Amino acid sequence: MAPLSPSSPGPTIRLHADDDVVIARHQLIGGTPVPQEHLTVRGLIPPGHKVATRDIAAGERVRRYSQTIGIASRAIKAGEHVHLHNLAMVEYERDYAVSTDLRETPSSSEPATFAGIERADGRVATRNFIGILTSVNCSATVAHAIADHFRRDVHPDALAAYPNVDGVVALTHGGGCGIDPVGEGAVVLRRTLAGYAKHPNFAAVIMVGLGCESNQIGDLLREHSLGCRNYTIQDSGGTRKSIARGIELVREILPVANDVSRRPVSASHLVVGLQCGGSDGYSGITANPALGKAVDLLVQHGGTAILSETPEIYGAEHLLTRRAVTPEVGSKLLRRFRWWNDYCSRNGASLTNNPSAGNKAGGLTTLLEKALGGVAKGGTTNLIDVYEYAEPVTAKGLVFMDTPGYDPVSATGQVAGGANLICFTTGRGSAYGCQPCPSLKLATNTALWQRQQDDLDLNCGELLDGTATLEEIGGRIFELMLRCASGELSRSELHGYGRHEFVPWQIAVVT
Repeated sequence: MAPLSPSSPGPTIRLHADDDVVIARHQLIGGTPVPQEHLTVRGLIPPGHKVATRDIAAGERVRRYSQTIGIASRAIKAGEHVHLHNLAMVEYERDYAVSTDLRETPSSSEPATFAGIERADGRVATRNFIGILTSVNCSATVAHAIADHFRRDVHPDALAAYPNVDGVVALTHGGGCGIDPVGEGAVVLRRTLAGYAKHPNFAAVIMVGLGCESNQIGDLLREHSLGCRNYTIQDSGGTRKSIARGIELVREILPVANDVSRRPVSASHLVVGLQCGGSDGYSGITANPALGKAVDLLVQHGGTAILSETPEIYGAEHLLTRRAVTPEVGSKLLRRFRWWNDYCSRNGASLTNNPSAGNKAGGLTTLLEKALGGVAKGGTTNLIDVYEYAEPVTAKGLVFMDTPGYDPVSATGQVAGGANLICFTTGRGSAYGCQPCPSLKLATNTALWQRQQDDLDLNCGELLDGTATLEEIGGRIFELMLRCASGELSRSELHGYGRHEFVPWQIAVVT
């Protein structure tokens, strides 16, 4: 994508010389001249939506980012609005050209640092929580009652003696029983719970079960070599006694959990999950490529970024396979897409059912268009490895984790894999947090920033306004990552988000 020029804002944005559409920088009305494109607007074009730059015949492919984003469902005149009424999804053969676009990523001569919390085993945390996890939905009420006892917003003095503890959080879910205890769904759930139980942002974890569920705590502890405190409601004598037992365990843990301090550590300890939600026509122009610039900086400093949301990358996967460090990594990525096609087929669904209603209102028409903008979050560095959902991420650099596109489910997998920070771009305005990890939200446009600034951490819309470059905003995002990882609270943390956004991927047959 060609960077936007601050010196020539104009009414539209051209992303590539070969494109058949340009993007409205603001709302355009019929008769508006677009001198740089030698055309006149026909009808109303909402901000962030597409304008045809030439006459396009019915059945002809339409290009944005110099890539196919769909097929004209009827003839389109130059200057017309291009959207749902005249552009349709199209399947086409893509040239994966595995490992043909590799590049060397230079290491930074002045390594960046942040103020992290180093655990005894060498892992580095960005936050310091005590976690209450559940094996099954049946123990969710008990888990929340334990955590609520220590909530600072409800009981201001509950943790007054423990200033280094960020909180006690219950992360509950809706599964854990009625499934095959050795099936794929149970494996994914236990892998997710284990990833959280081992997460460095937890000083300690207590696992609470009912007792008779399919997802037995003992199986989870053995499979993943966990040593966390645990008990069941049935063995503890019921709800009241289970809540009291959990509160007492937390009280025992608090003095040890509080005995931490932050010190400068290398940015190589940062593992950043990349998310986009409530995307609009500007997402692939401003916030996503700006986050990509920050990812490139992170990788130069030895850190890791996790790109995910497999169904929302469908149609742009050929841009990732070209950057796969080996043919094996490229094949791993393509296998995940084959799995998704089979998964959708056997469930009577389609991989191409994106975008959402909000995406469409913001100017995104087809999944191909959304995917091409979404993949920009991954920057330009090589793709180092591919992981299944909630697998521990051990590689450094840009990696891909197979997750659904639904943000809470996707980010849950990333955190289970080891992400200690989430960066979340949005064009429509998303409400999201991710305890025990901080989550930064990046606005794609200034209008959103002005309307919902209380929920957002940084405005990437300055790129559209012509007041900042892509490199400048990417640098700001990277610096914001370091400050947030050092303890500066994100907007979602200030609002208390993150207690309800733990959503493990449920793929099991429930009986």
